[in-house]
Amino acid sequence: MTYTRMPEFRLETYLSRWEFAARYHLTASDAETLTVAELLELGTEEDRRAFLELPLGYTETWGTGRLREAVAATYGTCGPQDVLAFAGAEEAIFWVMQVLAGPGDHVIMTVPNYQSMETVPLTSGAEVTGVPLDAADGWRLDVEAVRAAVRPSTRAVAVNFPNNPTGAVPDHETWRALVELCEERGIRLVSDEVYRGLENDRGRMLPHAADLSPTAVSINVMSKSYGMPGLRVGWVASHDHALLETLERHKHYTSICGAAPSEFLAAVALGAGERIQARNRGIIAENLPVFADFFASHEDLFEWAPPEGGCVAFPRYLGEDGVETFCRDLVETAGVVVLPASIYTSALATVPPDRFRIGVGRRDPAPALAAFDDFLTSRRRTSRV
Repeated sequence: MTYTRMPEFRLETYLSRWEFAARYHLTASDAETLTVAELLELGTEEDRRAFLELPLGYTETWGTGRLREAVAATYGTCGPQDVLAFAGAEEAIFWVMQVLAGPGDHVIMTVPNYQSMETVPLTSGAEVTGVPLDAADGWRLDVEAVRAAVRPSTRAVAVNFPNNPTGAVPDHETWRALVELCEERGIRLVSDEVYRGLENDRGRMLPHAADLSPTAVSINVMSKSYGMPGLRVGWVASHDHALLETLERHKHYTSICGAAPSEFLAAVALGAGERIQARNRGIIAENLPVFADFFASHEDLFEWAPPEGGCVAFPRYLGEDGVETFCRDLVETAGVVVLPASIYTSALATVPPDRFRIGVGRRDPAPALAAFDDFLTSRRRTSRV
């Protein structure tokens, strides 16, 4: 028998090998998490009682009413009727990109990106054009390059800001120019916004795409800026109800509905969302000088730039052995896992091959950085022998 197979998901394959086997997970893409007890303390006494009495039955395919109301409260113009819940952002991306683009359709997306954003439409038979963020200019988004890539068959422009893995955030003028371009050409903007709320400068936080355009799609999740990937709660927000209804029909073939405890806890978290994100921004703010000092102490080997938003960065490795060998030796020798540039290789455009992803959103990175430093010191000593 023959089977249709999706291409290997490089990031998940790499992390399935090392995320829980390595001693130090220094490439975490999520902010510091909370325990269930800590989260419920942010709710009310009624929340705590209701959680213990929660029936473990099926939930609505669209998501519970409380969850959708809590999600909608984070938007400016979207109501609960404009929200469809998914099992994490991955399920949302999987169905959005399949529904929007097939044979004969064209999609434009920024590079680097989250692999499934480009893999799904490619395997669905769509043509996909990559527009690289400019690494030499702080990973700047070039709207004119997007404009030049537009074809009569272009159905969607897909972006991810704050960007994973670079931490880049476009300025407001650039963001609105992109929205206007999509509106002018009748192209749907698909916006992965999972790191929104973790901008270093709060003035850099972009409006939700779904708040700016009647056809735009905003994708978000509890995993990243809220630091609760274990809940597996994501969502799509859009004023296009025909699209949401189509996505809901497709969801019947995968998760069907969310887990009642997860959706309950996600609603509690969203009710305290500003406090949780402020806490996580504080952790990042405390960590950034620590990472800056570490890389400054090894400036012959690294070029460091902090993320403008989110909790991951994409520094450059200058060593002669190359970033792939470096990352492999680091995890195998020192038990410190970071993601080499090959994880972000794109079929659409070149991603600089000398980069690696590192996470800055977890508390107390000092032990991991100490192991990292010992590894580098040992290498220098060995190279002098």
